[in-house]
Amino acid sequence: MSKLFSFSGTDDFCPGGSMYPKPQGIKSLFVPWTSCDVYFPSRKRSRISAPFVFSGERRLPCGQERSSCACVSKRWLTIVSNIRSDEISDSKTTQALDLNYESTDKKGGDVSEVEDEDVAGGYLSRSLEGKKATDVRLAAIAVGTAGRGGLGKLFIRGSNSSRGVTTVGLRAISRGCPSLRVLSLWNLATVGDDSLCEIAEGCHQLQKLDLCHCPAITNDLFSIKDCALLGDQGIASLLTSTSYSLSKLKLQALNITDVSLAVIGHYGKAVTDLSLTSLPNVTEKGFWVMGNGHGLQKLKSFTVKACCGVTDLGLEAIGKGCPNLKQFCLRKCAFLSDNGLVSFAKAAGSLESLELEECHWVTQFGFFGSLINCGAKFKSISLVNCLGIKDLNVGLPPLPPCESLRSLSIRNCRGFGDASLAALGKLCPQLQNVELSGLHGITDVGFFPLLESCEAGLVKVNLSGCPNLGNKVVCKMADLHGWTLEMLNLDGCKISDAGLVAIAENCQLLSDLDVSKCTITDSGIAALARSNLINLQILSVSGCNLVSDKSLPSLGKLGQTLLGLNLQQCKAISSGAVDLLVEQLWRCDILF
Repeated sequence: MSKLFSFSGTDDFCPGGSMYPKPQGIKSLFVPWTSCDVYFPSRKRSRISAPFVFSGERRLPCGQERSSCACVSKRWLTIVSNIRSDEISDSKTTQALDLNYESTDKKGGDVSEVEDEDVAGGYLSRSLEGKKATDVRLAAIAVGTAGRGGLGKLFIRGSNSSRGVTTVGLRAISRGCPSLRVLSLWNLATVGDDSLCEIAEGCHQLQKLDLCHCPAITNDLFSIKDCALLGDQGIASLLTSTSYSLSKLKLQALNITDVSLAVIGHYGKAVTDLSLTSLPNVTEKGFWVMGNGHGLQKLKSFTVKACCGVTDLGLEAIGKGCPNLKQFCLRKCAFLSDNGLVSFAKAAGSLESLELEECHWVTQFGFFGSLINCGAKFKSISLVNCLGIKDLNVGLPPLPPCESLRSLSIRNCRGFGDASLAALGKLCPQLQNVELSGLHGITDVGFFPLLESCEAGLVKVNLSGCPNLGNKVVCKMADLHGWTLEMLNLDGCKISDAGLVAIAENCQLLSDLDVSKCTITDSGIAALARSNLINLQILSVSGCNLVSDKSLPSLGKLGQTLLGLNLQQCKAISSGAVDLLVEQLWRCDILF
């Protein structure tokens, strides 16, 4: 059967003559399609276009028909093997033909066979060694095993010197063998990172991966996601074999326990980026042991999401055990409190960035405590949807300022109000980037102290979703920080034309302005257009119902520098006016 793969279109299909008395007999191999006409020469293999195969293969009822189609040529085999099992319209399982493909080299060399071994557990095992290991043979395995319960184990030792295993062959395995649980690759010089990415994308039941003498595979990143059957033993094998080379590790939705975290803490000597997401079986003990393993000396970025095992004790151990940690992100960690956050801030002397999201046990005392106790390198802090953050009822005692902080982001923390904002202004005098969005509790009065205390000058300010901020804040900001301000987002604030006039007169470096859903009118747009200082590149007036076609000349003048203009939901602007703007401002992307 493998001699099919060495024939050209002009060779005799069978040395003794035609395989069938009638040329049309080959049609019996396929499910009939009434919409396709195929020509059959008397003694030559028929040529059928690939699009026909690719569209028709999805309609084949079982594995036998798919295997029969794959026998026609290498091209057909390649196309059939690249169709994912879940893309076939009829997925019923029938007893399919198990084809042991043979391949013959171009010189008519030795014939080699694929080893076929049925093993207990309801899946198949395949082993390829030496010159038997080719992409064509892997494609044949992917097609031939699909109808027999699927491939469970694949072992490849060495490869053909001229037609070795590459990403093409492993892609066929990935798409045709989603049940693969064990993969062993030894001495394969042509298999690289792309090949493993293909396996990771399609083989979600993979339990064991054995890599040996594969020089093209780097150890920069290992990402393991949704492998429910992967346990501590697999993680231990990975870390122990790559202790001095693995630099990035991402583990998500696995059933590993504290043992895996202990292994990471001891053997992750080269790990610089670590991400742990949705690990339900990991407890406080695992994080504590990982931090005290003293192996994560090079760790710089650490993300923990939806891990209930993160507590105060484990967080403090991580701060002490990772002396070079710069970026730390905690999301949906329900049992972290103020004490743990403050202890971590004291221990992590190299920390530069801290992000907390949906950590509801953290209150304003933990927030301010982390700012006070952080190291001299701390530059950025972000709070997102932390419901424990509430406005201060009592004034804070005099506190040492956090001179290093440059970026502050507080989003959708409902309890954050004027008192907390005023305290931040005194505590962080060197702020340059401020994002306060979705905060209904802050007003002009609370924002003034922050504006007055920022000595370096604000560069980027995002106040979207703060409906109680108005023109007074904008005017004071333009007056005090207009010489440094580059981006300003006022989406949903109570801003009118007076605010736009102040911006036009003072903000000479402003390039990005968003006044969506504000009460500005044509007069405000005209004020921006009249300014000789401002050079906007991005302008958004989405949802500004008082901006009409009268602003067309002003928008045209602003368009000399604009690269992006958002006019969505501006009901007073007609489609005809937009058409004129599109024609006039050909360099600008216009949304309408």
